[in-house]
Amino acid sequence: MISTALSKNGTSIPLTEERWTHITDEHGELAGLRVEVLQSVEEPQRIVEGGDGELLAVRELDLGKYIVVVYREQENDGFVITAF
Repeated sequence: MISTALSKNGTSIPLTEERWTHITDEHGELAGLRVEVLQSVEEPQRIVEGGDGELLAVRELDLGKYIVVVYREQENDGFVITAF
């Protein structure tokens, strides 16, 4: 299953099964937070540009507990790199 978020720039950012498996394998604490990962791209509290042009969407889930989704936007679409 592929889920898609629309970034603040209006870019479609799909979250593929392959990327979701990568994220949950590396960060098991996110296993039940797929919706929150997508919401972080759509409604971040802050967006930070990474050193290689990637974007980091930051969103507070609970007081003092944050989720960061790393993604890249291209001309017509984008993709999730990871989340933590």
